[in-house]
Amino acid sequence: MSVILGINAFHAGASAALVIDGEPVVAIAEERLNRVKYYAGFPTRALRNCLEITGLQFRDINVVTCGRDPSANRSHKIAFALRHASDMPNLLRLRVSRNNLNDLKALIAAECEVDPSKLRFKQINVEHHLAHIASAYYISDWDRAAGISVDGSGDFVTCMAAECAGQQIRVNRRVFIPDSLGLLYTMICQFIGYTKYGDEGKVMGLAPLGEDTYHDYFEDMVRIEKDAFRLNPDYFVSFSANQGLVIDGNGEFKIHPQYSDRMLQLFGKPRVPYTEILKRDQNLAFGLQRMFEKLYLHLLRLVHKAVPVERIAISGGCALNSVANGKIFEETPFRQTCIQPASGDEGLSLGAALYVSNAVLKLPRRSSNFSAYLGPEYCESVIKCALENAGIPYVHCNDGCLLRNTVEEIVNGKVVGWFQGKMEWGPRALGNRSILAHPGLDDMKDTLNARIKHREWFRPFAPSILAERQADVFEHSHPSPHMLHVYKIKPEWRKKLVAVNHVDDTGRLQSVARDENPLYYDLIKTFEARTGIPVLLNTSFNENEPIVCTPEEAIACFQRTQMDVLVIGRFVCKK
Repeated sequence: MSVILGINAFHAGASAALVIDGEPVVAIAEERLNRVKYYAGFPTRALRNCLEITGLQFRDINVVTCGRDPSANRSHKIAFALRHASDMPNLLRLRVSRNNLNDLKALIAAECEVDPSKLRFKQINVEHHLAHIASAYYISDWDRAAGISVDGSGDFVTCMAAECAGQQIRVNRRVFIPDSLGLLYTMICQFIGYTKYGDEGKVMGLAPLGEDTYHDYFEDMVRIEKDAFRLNPDYFVSFSANQGLVIDGNGEFKIHPQYSDRMLQLFGKPRVPYTEILKRDQNLAFGLQRMFEKLYLHLLRLVHKAVPVERIAISGGCALNSVANGKIFEETPFRQTCIQPASGDEGLSLGAALYVSNAVLKLPRRSSNFSAYLGPEYCESVIKCALENAGIPYVHCNDGCLLRNTVEEIVNGKVVGWFQGKMEWGPRALGNRSILAHPGLDDMKDTLNARIKHREWFRPFAPSILAERQADVFEHSHPSPHMLHVYKIKPEWRKKLVAVNHVDDTGRLQSVARDENPLYYDLIKTFEARTGIPVLLNTSFNENEPIVCTPEEAIACFQRTQMDVLVIGRFVCKK
């Protein structure tokens, strides 16, 4: 038996994943267990949880890998350091901060309190963006595809393009620091008051409210070139001069301001977080999203020139920009995408493990039926015990009764917490740790925000739709099982889906097929039979925290919010 452990550590999205005999078996972000969002320390609990779920011991691990390779792109690092000699102390500080990953045996022994003699694994490092591309390509059933990874940076690279064939990934292009599409997005987010790591998705939702007022400024900010693009350094703090990335005492990941004085001269003072969003901020968000799409799609067209196929595997934090992904089919020659559901850096653990399994050890590929449900699940007795300990009255139902009762509550305008099966891998709730509601009620969006989610008024909620009905409701039929594409909603459905129809008449949909999630599919199907609408409003099961993982966390969220109903396993609980 081949057991490969992948980890992402000392960077946002700490996580662990196990690939056994070529198959992704379990993958967990540390934040779901320690409740620190985007936790950036070592994934101690996730690692232990992976072993507990599979029944394995530390001595059973053959290989440990991480999506970081200090030896990668060394010549570019040296050349950059020589050009910025005065900033050498900061560059060295950034390097030293992750030196613990150079000896994973000593690190795991210390962090997990395990006898070093029980650790018999071999350590293999995988370059950051190679792990990202692997995380998307190897979960597909394709034998040839283009591959791309785009994010802030990793191993001194901000974008990598490759040809994926059989079990090999052949790199044909890299974009190096400081030219970073992820940095561009983060800088503008910070300037308009979204300063926390992971806030980029909020700005993507804000963008349609703005106008193209700052078109010329963004054209000056970025120069598109034949081989990639270049950022105008006048708008950014120098990569080497600023203090960059910091992990605080709680393991939270922080990024210091990336905008230069040039931004203040042109646009005035940065917005203070949680204050009024001005038209200026909306227009900056619009300009940012427009430029992001322009650059992202330009990069994809360059990839197609090098690898002229119709399929592309996509990962990296920028792949979470579902609005841009929804335009791939109209703006590039690609006709199929496979996007890693955990495209952010938490996905590096799975990607590195898949790369080692396929490209290094050359084990047979067994991931053609990939499922994003890779987290912990809880048996009925555990759920029942948690309900009784919390003093929550419940009714136990069989599947038919469960579906009918849940749908009846949703039809009546109730907000339902839905906790089922294995937890999802990645940042999206995909019907196992979800809050569900009627997508056609005028006041449902405001109700959810006022009573549970407390999100900004402009942020949309997502529609989960039966896969076979997608083409009837949306203007594109390419499936989006992991909620990573935004498509236009057809005019005749916009009023029927008012609670999930964004201001620009789009929805970030989840296509639900029965073989991927039978119970969730049947729930939507039952709702359709009752209402004629093949869609449910789906948002993550949480309240300004990481998505709930355990029954106790789901129950606590149900109790402290104004959620109406909790459906947890086969138990229905009502207030």
